[in-house]
Amino acid sequence: MSIKLIAIDIDGTLLNSQHHLTNEVKETLKKAEEKGVKIVLCTGRPLTGVQDLIAELDLYSDNDYVVTYNGSLIQKTKTKEVVSKFELSHEDYLAIDGLARKLNIHLHTETEDTMFTSNRDISRYTVLESHLVNMPLKYRTQEEMTEDLTIIKMMMIDEPELLDQAITLIPEEFYERYTIVKSTPYFLEFLNKKVDKGAAIHLLATHLGIEASEVMALGDNENDLPMIQYAGLGIAMGNATENVKNAASFITTSNDEHGVAVAIEKFVLNG
Repeated sequence: MSIKLIAIDIDGTLLNSQHHLTNEVKETLKKAEEKGVKIVLCTGRPLTGVQDLIAELDLYSDNDYVVTYNGSLIQKTKTKEVVSKFELSHEDYLAIDGLARKLNIHLHTETEDTMFTSNRDISRYTVLESHLVNMPLKYRTQEEMTEDLTIIKMMMIDEPELLDQAITLIPEEFYERYTIVKSTPYFLEFLNKKVDKGAAIHLLATHLGIEASEVMALGDNENDLPMIQYAGLGIAMGNATENVKNAASFITTSNDEHGVAVAIEKFVLNG
């Protein structure tokens, strides 16, 4: 079958290592769109961290969608109409915050429009994330995090060696309760158990009447693995982790070598 939907991760995939969208990638996506293929950004970022890219790629039609928070939220880009949303409860917040304190690891919490941390010594990676996704960062004690907050995801963030050590100490019960994915060497994300990028793209494709065999997914990191496995055509970037490469149907060039453009040219425009 021909490809009808292309799901694309952003950091490490769509953007190069300088966090830029190259003209080669931009022009190729436009050609795919003109061919009738739906382009869907599928990212761990919140909507605030995607809007500039959506505007640059002109993905603001009535039938354009975006998947954010690693699949926790699917919505239309123009009207913000929600297709699906999965949250974490206040009890989840207390459990994950308590675990981070026990492991002595930095943590922040994200709603749809704000990032919160209870760390007095705010991690530089939390500041980096706040800047990257254009989201205001606020300090709040655990007691000030009230039950009315709509929490979408929580992230343990720290120096890679500290985070890797902490991961080995996370009790199995947390893996049973949550989807836990590593999105960068310094980010470990906690999501609603029903959430991952593969489940989100499956849900959206079903909503649009598109089969898995008609989906191409491109990614580079562990949080991209479920959508690489779901898609009829899973594409690993040249800079992808070994797990993603092993699961992929094809390995394209790196994000610094316009890997997204190379794959789309090969399988969609010329395939």
